[in-house]
Formats: sequence, C-alpha cells, structure tokens
Amino acid sequence: MLGNWMKTSILMAAIVALFGAVGAMLGGQQGMLIALLFGGATNLWAYWFSDKMVLKMYNAREVDASTSPYLYNMVRELAHRANLPMPKVYIIDEAQPNAFATGRNPENAAVAATTGILRLLSERELRGVMAHELAHVKNRDILISTMSATVAGAISMLAQFGMFFGGRGEDRPHPAFQILVMILAPLAAMIIQMAISRTREFGADRGGAEISGDPLALANALAKIDAYARGIPLHAAEAHPETAQMMIMNPLSGGGLRGLFSTHPSTEERIARLRAMVV
Repeated sequence: MLGNWMKTSILMAAIVALFGAVGAMLGGQQGMLIALLFGGATNLWAYWFSDKMVLKMYNAREVDASTSPYLYNMVRELAHRANLPMPKVYIIDEAQPNAFATGRNPENAAVAATTGILRLLSERELRGVMAHELAHVKNRDILISTMSATVAGAISMLAQFGMFFGGRGEDRPHPAFQILVMILAPLAAMIIQMAISRTREFGADRGGAEISGDPLALANALAKIDAYARGIPLHAAEAHPETAQMMIMNPLSGGGLRGLFSTHPSTEERIARLRAMVV
C-alpha cells in the first residue's frame, strides 16, 4: 500500500514538474506559472474523475447480472476469490480483443472488456483476463494508470497550445524551439507512462494467475489477443493513444515511436513467465 502511494506521489510530482518545465520553455516565467497551476488542477481533477472520462472515451456501457450475466457473474466470482469489492462492469463495442481496469481504489473500481475479446476467448481464457484486471485493482495500480493516461493527454494539449500563452519579448523563446518542445513534451509524458507501466503488467499477470488459479489460461489468452489485435484497430485508443497503457495488450496499430515507447512488455516474455508458474 505504502509503495503504491509513493509511486502515485512521485507520478504527480513528476507530472507537475513536467507541466512547469514545458510552460517555462514555451512562455518563460509567465508560462511556467500558468502551466504549474494547470498541472496542479489537472492532477486533482484526474484523481476524482479520470476513470469516468476514460470510460466515456471508449463509449463503455455498464452492464449487470441481467444485461450481461456471463461477464458480470464471472467478474463477481473472481472478485470474491480475490477478496475485493464487486467492481462496476463495462462492455466496449469494439472488434479488437482487449480489456482494462480503472478507478481510484478498489471501492471505486471498474473493469471493461471489448465485444471482440468476449467473442474470441474461451470462458477459461476470459477468466484469466478478468483476473488480470482484478489484480490491477488489488495491487492498486488503477489510480496510477488512469491518472497517467489523463495527464499525458493534458501535457500534449499544453504543448500544442503553448504558443498562445507564451511570454513577451526576450522572455519568449524562438518559435523553432517552441515547436521542438511541442514534439518532445508528449514524448516525455510517454516515457513517464512507460516507466510505471511495464513492471506493473508482470505483477498483474502473476496476480491474475493466482486469483484464477490457472496461469496457462492467461498465457493462452495473451497469445490469442496478440495474434488477433494486431490486425484490428481499436478506434478509441488510436484517437487517445495516452490510454493505451491501460489495456491488457498494446492496442495501437502504428509502429515507429509508438512501438519504441511501448508501455507493455513483450507478449513472449509475459507468456514465458506465466508458464514458469506451472509446476
């Protein structure tokens, strides 16, 4: 618990510092002050509302035992096994097989699955995936994950609009430098996300395997998702790439920098670690 609060505090401090640095580089002292205020407000807003915003981005619809008994009852059984409060359950109408968890704590958590993953996976494999997402909830990763997605998008927006609130005269940097900052600031936010995301996935894989009691089910699910997801775009993730790190599998179809700064470890290594859990 203490370790995750420490991670959250470090993340919030790093984000506010990045906001201030971007503001200073784009608009001098005036820009830095505006950016610091914006960064602080964004962190507070993200803490309380980022989960709702992400679910809205993906047009997720909440389901219950009457509207989706298969998924809802599965999550309820796994949450009981994990000794967790029952999270809200959402379905996303997207063909790409994927899933994520969000919320600021286990008492205010939600899990979401695409229609694509519901069609692709067997019941055993889907249990492995939902157990993985509940492991994120149990490990209290979801606050860090959702906040980093929100503030990374805000940093990109700040960089794009930085020229409009910059300083004056000598306090204002050269336009070429401002353009460079507009490019590099979102990359810096991606690096922060990458740093906190990759090891978290390994932990959720192990935790999910322990919750479901079936490491091979999750390993098989990851192999299937990896094979199918590459050829099917996830439109909401393409529109909001800062949310990609929340997914069980990288949903982005683009290569280049998106691949270089992937927030997910290799599927092969994840599968190998899960198989090694089977004695």
